[in-house]
Amino acid sequence: MAHRAGRWQGDLVKRKPSYVPARGDAVWITLDPQAGHEQAGRRPALVLSPAAYNGRVGLALFCPITGQVKGYPFEVALPKGLAISGVVLADQVKSLDWRARTAARICAIPQELVAQVLTRLNALIAGGSQGTT
Repeated sequence: MAHRAGRWQGDLVKRKPSYVPARGDAVWITLDPQAGHEQAGRRPALVLSPAAYNGRVGLALFCPITGQVKGYPFEVALPKGLAISGVVLADQVKSLDWRARTAARICAIPQELVAQVLTRLNALIAGGSQGTT
């Protein structure tokens, strides 16, 4: 019996990926297109949003990770011993379609560091004085 094309395509669309990014994961993700001073290319990023949201909506909040440490107030240094090194750029949060950008898990980031990133991001959003010098 022949498989109808429409049904086959529908079956593919309904398939869910086996990996859903979770808060605290470091992932490889493509940040292009970018503009101005934004981070670009396929690079590591920290997932900030919870897996329940990410899996349901298909979007996730990410902060890029860079190896170019500049000492900016919103940089949060990764601890030694992880599969990646550098700093999380807490002020460059992005909402991205992680499926379309083929997010791939690298490792888990310690929860204390995730809390530091969220604290700095909250200071920026809430209008705190951190990072305004």
